[in-house]
This record gives sequence, structure tokens and C-alpha cells, in this order.
Amino acid sequence: MKAPLVDSFGRVHTYLRVSVTDRCNYRCVYCLPADGVTWQPRDQLLDYDELERLIRLFASMGIEKIRLTGGEPTIRRHICRLVEAIANIDGITDLAMTTNGHTLVRTAERLKRAGLRRINLSLDTLDPVRFRDLTRGGNLRRVLDGVAAARAVGLRPIRVNAVLLRGENDDEIDALVDWAAAAEGDIELRFIEYMPFEARWYRCIPAREVLAHLRERFTVTALDGSGRASGPARMMVIEETGLRVGFISPLSARFCGACNRLRLQADGFLRTCLAHDGTPSLRDLLRGGATDGDLEAEIRRMVAGKLEGHDCDETGGTPFAGVMTGIGG
Repeated sequence: MKAPLVDSFGRVHTYLRVSVTDRCNYRCVYCLPADGVTWQPRDQLLDYDELERLIRLFASMGIEKIRLTGGEPTIRRHICRLVEAIANIDGITDLAMTTNGHTLVRTAERLKRAGLRRINLSLDTLDPVRFRDLTRGGNLRRVLDGVAAARAVGLRPIRVNAVLLRGENDDEIDALVDWAAAAEGDIELRFIEYMPFEARWYRCIPAREVLAHLRERFTVTALDGSGRASGPARMMVIEETGLRVGFISPLSARFCGACNRLRLQADGFLRTCLAHDGTPSLRDLLRGGATDGDLEAEIRRMVAGKLEGHDCDETGGTPFAGVMTGIGG
């Protein structure tokens, strides 16, 4: 058994988020600028054989959980082939995907059959006009039908991620809660504080405001032992409905001290912290003929150099480096 991936602060890394593409069929206002985005050439992205080799190596060093991200992962061709390959890697105990849901009506069954266990779905509004505006062209009905398809094939519980923007969709907390509660346990709802990338700031709504709002209407209690399995989410339950609600607070209540995750970008750069870039490219090492031993040594060096955290808060600080679709969330 190899030594685990530990950084200089003693954090053990068991979770790898893998971006398979920087492309997306939506252009959400907090994720991408309205124009001026240049997608990476496809030959600069890791191919499936390269991804499988790296994930197998990460698994040998203690990575247990894989989440496929993007961009939008389901728009990469033959994505089910990669899902099946990862699902068969020894040591991987949890394989999930973050998606906008646009393609789930036609892909949910195939993804489940290939070995995907769960999905996280980005959904910030239940108003079709607002949804179209926030995503710059998205179709809410198609996404909701995709949720139904995922539930039907057993990709559940579905974790629905909602980013609240002050003055944009912060009046929909109750609507999102009621919709999720109606799914009778198949959906968990998570409110995520907006994270500023490339100096694009939106008015962050801290988790404490959302929780205070919910407590005006419901009895909301903390769930014991929600930590590791739920990642950074502080998990609660609404007693009246049984709905599990999570709060992910990277700005108002930073959780850097317990971070156990790494991010492999679609272009092969290993992002050890969401807020920081600057690590060398594993893709270039792969294509330069590096052995697994060479790759392992470089990965361990990168993880050892992981910074303690970021310095953003609700009102300012240094924006995160890069564009979210290129990083993988």
C-alpha cells in the first residue's frame, strides 16, 4: 500500500475532481463572461487513455472518490466509455458527476449502466425566463425532465447546487426548498456561496442569511457526522419535510483547513487549490514519456506544495485565478 497524498499541513487527499472538457452548452453569468471565451484546442485536452492512466495512479495513492466535471462533462463524446473505465479501477469507491442536466434525458440511463453512482446538478432558479437569463439560453423544462430521468434510473440522491446572487434569484429560496422536498428523499439541496473568478464579482449571499431565512419558516437542525461524506457542506435537515439541506460557504466560513480534494483540469494541470493555479502540466509529462514513477513523484511534489487556502471573503480579497469551466469546479 502506497503512502497517502499528504500536504505540508497534514491534509490527506482522498478526492479528485476530474474535468473532461472546458466546453459548456450554457454560459452561466457567474461562471463565464458573456463573450471573449476561447475554448482549448481538443488536442491539448487529456484523452481518455491518459485520464484513465492518471486516475489509476491517483487511486494507488489513496484517492477513493472521483467526480467528473467540466465545462459540461456530458457533451464530451463517448463519455460513458470513460465512466465505465473509471468505475472498474481498484480503490475507487465513489464515482459521481456534476452536470447542468441539459442532456440527462438521453444520457442518464447510459451513465448509470456504465457505473456512475450519483450526480450533482446545477440549478439556480425554477423560473424559466430567469433560468434562460442566468444561463444565457438554457431550457429549464429540459433540465427538469433530466432530473426526472436521473431519478428514474437510480442516480440518486441528486444533489442540487444552487448559487444565490443578491438581486437576481435570492427570492427563490422557498421555491427551491419546496420543489426539492417534493422529491421525497431523492434530492438534497445545497446552497453555495458565489466564488469570484477573474475579478468578476457578484453580491455574495452568505450561508447564514439563507439559514436564517429557512428558520423563519421551518425547524432546521444540524445532521451529526455530515463532515467527510458531504465534503465541505454543512448539512442540515428540515424537520417538517425531511429535506436535507447543505450550506457550502467558501467565503463566509472557509473550510480550507479540512480540504481533501484535488482538481485535474481537462488540459492536464493539477490544481491543488481551487483559488490558485501555477502547477506544471501532467499532460506534458505523460506525452514526454514519463513513467508512472515519474508522475507519482511529480504529483506528490505538487500536493506537498499546496497552499494553506485562499484570502477571499464576502466583500473582497484576491479573486480566484482562471475561468471556472477550465478548472472544473
